[in-house]
Amino acid sequence: MSVEVITIIMVLFTFALYTGIGWWSRVKDTSSFYVAGQNVPTVANGAAIAADWMSAASFISMAGLVAFLGYDGTIYLMGWTGGYVLLALLLAPYLRKFGKFTVPDFIGDRFYSNSARTVAAIATIFISITYISGQMRGVGIVFSRYLQVDIIVGVLIGMAIVGFFALLGGMKGITWTQATQYFVIIIAFLIPAIAISLQLTGNPIPQLALTSSDIVERLSTIQVDLGMTEYMAPFTNLSLLNVFMIALALMAGTAGLPHVIVRFYTVKNVRAARWSAVWAIIFIALLYLTAPAVGAFAKYNLINTIADQPLEEVQDIEWVSKWETTGLLQFDDLNGDGIVNFAEGSPDNEVVIDKDIMVLSTPEVANLAPFIIALVATGGLAAALSTASGLLITMSSAVSHDIYYRIFNKEASEQQRLRVGRLSLLVALLIAAYVGINPPGFAGEVVALAFGLGAASLFPVILLGIFDKRMNKEGAIAGILSGLIFTLVTISLILSRTIFGTEEAIIDSFFGINAQGVGVVGMVINFIVSFIVSRNTPEPPIEIQQLIENVRAPEMDNSHFEAAATKESE
Repeated sequence: MSVEVITIIMVLFTFALYTGIGWWSRVKDTSSFYVAGQNVPTVANGAAIAADWMSAASFISMAGLVAFLGYDGTIYLMGWTGGYVLLALLLAPYLRKFGKFTVPDFIGDRFYSNSARTVAAIATIFISITYISGQMRGVGIVFSRYLQVDIIVGVLIGMAIVGFFALLGGMKGITWTQATQYFVIIIAFLIPAIAISLQLTGNPIPQLALTSSDIVERLSTIQVDLGMTEYMAPFTNLSLLNVFMIALALMAGTAGLPHVIVRFYTVKNVRAARWSAVWAIIFIALLYLTAPAVGAFAKYNLINTIADQPLEEVQDIEWVSKWETTGLLQFDDLNGDGIVNFAEGSPDNEVVIDKDIMVLSTPEVANLAPFIIALVATGGLAAALSTASGLLITMSSAVSHDIYYRIFNKEASEQQRLRVGRLSLLVALLIAAYVGINPPGFAGEVVALAFGLGAASLFPVILLGIFDKRMNKEGAIAGILSGLIFTLVTISLILSRTIFGTEEAIIDSFFGINAQGVGVVGMVINFIVSFIVSRNTPEPPIEIQQLIENVRAPEMDNSHFEAAATKESE
């Protein structure tokens, strides 16, 4: 059978599995819809967190970014993994202790203000829409190549699948689906990595092959011979300033991502939240420690396959011709000599390759078995769909729970709240599909923008809300608005060609900081504004200050203070 037929069979099988899980775990109450009834086992929740975490940006795009950025691309590894540790140790246990459904719920009750709740819900929606556009792009790329359909059709198919089990199962269905998807993702990533590692170095352990063999040295030599920079030369694609700023934005943004934070509300207690974090770190490490090796292997095989080869022969290669039809791989014989000049970054470069296809194309470039090629496609879809479904529930809860129920209709029944939740989820699906069809960049780069928004808006307020008793509602609202507005406006100006269709970017950077790193500036603004405003306005009620003391003492009962905080916010 052809690769396409095997891929269709595997995709249909896994989709049937995901849909069956969604049906089995369908919900009838809001607790199960938003936080899975708070009774998910720790290992399953750890796997679900890992799948939610390892989005299309991790599976499809991260190794591609490392392949093309080399040393500089490791900022994505450092930022995302470092940020998760920050979230797991500093924030997650305390948020679970507080016992609320969502991040806006925490902010609304901690800062005794429905205005703060609304601002946090708006920030959640902006972050989630930006994040989900990268996932939908990943879905479109996989379907466009392996199912031989247009990217737009691919995005719409993915939208229908995600919508079905998200609408049916809510967070309970998504949790068990994501736990299953994790194992699809990690198997699909590790099997080709091991096979290619064995093929190139004779070592079946990719991490050891990368560090103990001469594969990186060989890759660097080839790149230099072709007119490119050394593979591991630092600060060749990004300045030192941007490496630092992007890594910090990814770390802080991780701790401000509402769809990841809500995962710690789905377990029974604080201890379970901590153990979920431990399991998630173990599960995540399997992929993140393998990604640098996959990036190096992919770049090495790609260059050896097409560089300095006759163009006609290259275009006759089956995988090349199929990726060319997607428009994500293009050749332009600039000098008319009929030879492929692969010199990335040079004006003489004749190859344009989308970074997002590196992982997906690697098994084909390495001539691996069709089953493995199809497995990678299935893993890419699992990665994109698992995160997309979590983001949809996050946006849905921001509208139906944090805005509709907590602000406009406190008497709403369970069925009314579920109806609004599902309706808002449908609207979010349509927005996600549109942004996925018209994304502002590569999957990994788009997701990095979402992390910047999280760092600039929610992270400072969550951190101060836990560790600063003097932080009040005025400071929280001013901080979120100032950080979010600054970052949104600056990103829009830097990416104006993509977002607004201008001929040139309105600004190239913010004093040398690019769009992925500017969220750090927004974060600093948020901290400063929050601190100044909170110190010049009335301090929080004594009940709220007692609540914060209690939240930081995990063994104490919190129910009395939760009731006090809810009463204050009302």
